[in-house]
Amino acid sequence: MEKKETPQARFDRLNSKVYRLKVMTRTEQDIIQKLDSVPNKAGYIKALIRADIEKET
Repeated sequence: MEKKETPQARFDRLNSKVYRLKVMTRTEQDIIQKLDSVPNKAGYIKALIRADIEKET
C-alpha cells in the first residue's frame, strides 16, 4: 500500500530543491560557530550567495 502524497509534499517536490552541506567539525569549526549563531541559516546562506552574484555583475 503506497502512502498518499500530501499537498505540501507535492508542492515541495515541484517547487523546491534541497542542497546539503557537509562541514567538518575538526577543521571548519569557524563555519559551524557562525552558522550556529544565526537564527535563519538558509536566509543567511542565500544572502551571501546573492551578494556574491551582485559582485559579479
